Amino acid sequence: MSQRNREGKRGARERLREQRERERARAKRKRTLGVLGAVVAVFAAAGAVGMYASTSADDSGKSGGSVVPPRGAVGKGRLVIPSGKAGKAGKPEKPGKAAPATLTVYEDFRCPGCKQFEDVFRTTVHELQDDGRLRVEYHLVTIIDGNLGGTGSLRAANAAACAQDRGAGAFRAYHDVLYRHQAEETRDVYADNDRLIKLADTVPGLVTPAFRKCVEDGRHDGWVRKSNDVFAHSGYAATPTVLLDGKSVYGDPDKPLSPNKLKRMVLAAARD
Repeated sequence: MSQRNREGKRGARERLREQRERERARAKRKRTLGVLGAVVAVFAAAGAVGMYASTSADDSGKSGGSVVPPRGAVGKGRLVIPSGKAGKAGKPEKPGKAAPATLTVYEDFRCPGCKQFEDVFRTTVHELQDDGRLRVEYHLVTIIDGNLGGTGSLRAANAAACAQDRGAGAFRAYHDVLYRHQAEETRDVYADNDRLIKLADTVPGLVTPAFRKCVEDGRHDGWVRKSNDVFAHSGYAATPTVLLDGKSVYGDPDKPLSPNKLKRMVLAAARD
């Protein structure tokens, strides 16, 4: 083979190799652009979600964007509204013997299951509280708003926190009024602040200019949202979630809870 032919073949191989390298480079650029496009799309979607969360977090009043715990709230982040003397989960609110048992309740004022629990156990729980045997720690959440839309869970929880500002007794009384007047969960009647204030008028001394302003401004909205966010990451999935001294005692069909059984369990805790 002549020198010219060898050089010609070598040149053709070089051109083919260079062409293949150019094709690989183009393919690599396409892949890179595709990845970058996907990343941009993900960040754009995340931005949209973040914007939605931010908007929904601040859409309800002048004070709703900040976390303002109600007076007397306790626990980590002051997200718990206590009712009764402190038990095993905390310190006494007043001098004297602490309640020997603590009932922890995660609840939503629009939740029909929560109303059922309250209607069945209210009298027993109050009796045990008043006897100094039980402390109840309430965590207010907004599951129904999230599942069905609306703002009634949030508005009612804020109003209940406003009642707590007036004192633990006002909270307990208003808490019970809200459950007694709960509508079907699909009817978002508690989204109406005027209705919440009208119901509060059935609690003697509760409605004052300060209470009205607290409800209308959504003073504790941010606090309610924080409470709901903590619940969403707690491992519990439904309301009501009811714990006695940290142990779940409600909702298991194989171990149904009755008022008498709850009373026996609380009395047993006093003997431990």
